Amino acid sequence: MKAFCLIIAYLVAVTFPLILSALVGGPPRQFHQELASGLGILAFSMVLMEFILSGRFKVISNGVGMDVTMRLHQMMARTALVFALLHPFLYQGTPSGGPRPWDPARALTLTTDFSALASGIAAFLLLPTLALLAIGRTQLDFKYETWRLLHGIGALLIAVLLLHHTVSAGRYGSQPVMTWVWLAMTGVAVGSLLSVYLLVPLLQKARPWRVTSVTQLTSEQWELTVKPEGHRGLDYKAGQFVWLNVGHSPFSMKENPFSICSAPASGSEITFMIRELGDFTRTIGQIKPGTVAYLDGPYGNLSVEGRDEPGIALIAGGVGLAPLLSILRQLRLSGDARKVRVLYGNRVVDQVANRDELNAGDVVYVLSEPPEAWPGEKGLIDAALLDRVFSETEFSEWLFVMCGPRGMMDGVEDHLMSRGTPSHRILSERFNYD
Repeated sequence: MKAFCLIIAYLVAVTFPLILSALVGGPPRQFHQELASGLGILAFSMVLMEFILSGRFKVISNGVGMDVTMRLHQMMARTALVFALLHPFLYQGTPSGGPRPWDPARALTLTTDFSALASGIAAFLLLPTLALLAIGRTQLDFKYETWRLLHGIGALLIAVLLLHHTVSAGRYGSQPVMTWVWLAMTGVAVGSLLSVYLLVPLLQKARPWRVTSVTQLTSEQWELTVKPEGHRGLDYKAGQFVWLNVGHSPFSMKENPFSICSAPASGSEITFMIRELGDFTRTIGQIKPGTVAYLDGPYGNLSVEGRDEPGIALIAGGVGLAPLLSILRQLRLSGDARKVRVLYGNRVVDQVANRDELNAGDVVYVLSEPPEAWPGEKGLIDAALLDRVFSETEFSEWLFVMCGPRGMMDGVEDHLMSRGTPSHRILSERFNYD
């Protein structure tokens, strides 16, 4: 329901300029000309809404999950790109040039003023470049910090260029009421960007954290613990995540999202389980206690708080154990008497973390490359394994919470739905797309 409300709110915001433009009216034109203007208006409003979807607003992301907002961000960015690229070609056959005697307001002709067209041409070239860089970021091997900076600057430049083009060359955008609407919407979009890059870092600077310990869990996984310095800490729910910045200025781009694996009931210190994968994570073992850190969060809706199902299944793949470990620890510390079963999949036995703690409960280990005489499950967390581990009643009544590789979660969700598990009893968040 929350995701549905988000989509409705998005559609209202995106179509508002189009509807208002139709109301301000003007002499009717041929259908292909009106379609061209409509696509241009929609493309611009979608671009502006992209700032909101990617702005880390908790009122949005914590209600439906940041994976939902980011997926919508990606889908709508590509839709806006298609609309923007089609927009100028649909004006073919439309008279161009200065005012005509029969059209003194130039409502039926296209401007040839270079200053008005140049901004549109520049945006026309920059928008597909920005989209392609985002889609191919992994293949191009960009550092995350570099890509994020370029993405932010590029998006800001496109918004400014489109604003100028719309109000100076657009038939509808030049109307005074529409000019003010576009100025207001662009202001909100740019403000959301500035809040992430300026306001949030300023707030973080007043609430620093310090690293208290760095412990190696497995050959490639570490546990990093931070404590608040001069403040009460973070009010979060088990299963949520934060953007973590260690050893850098709060204005630095060097921050990464990590799930919290400690429980809110355990105190003000916060612990993260981090696997060596990228530039930052490969240096985790070199971080010294006392290093300053900054946290932006909490985010995410992977929480069992307020749920009343008779049992909870925690399904983890690799480092996806982190948020589920937070949930498990919170359930134990709060004295929750419900049944909890953990399915924990890895490639090899050396990747299994927190084994002593997990062994205290109902846990099923799964290895895709098990050693000889391995007593646990072999292969992947798939439909066959789920059918062996859970009963018909558990499929229909339990809450299933999962975090791990995209393929694992897609397969598990599909099978749960086929076994009759209601969608509201399946919780997951994804952060790796195409």
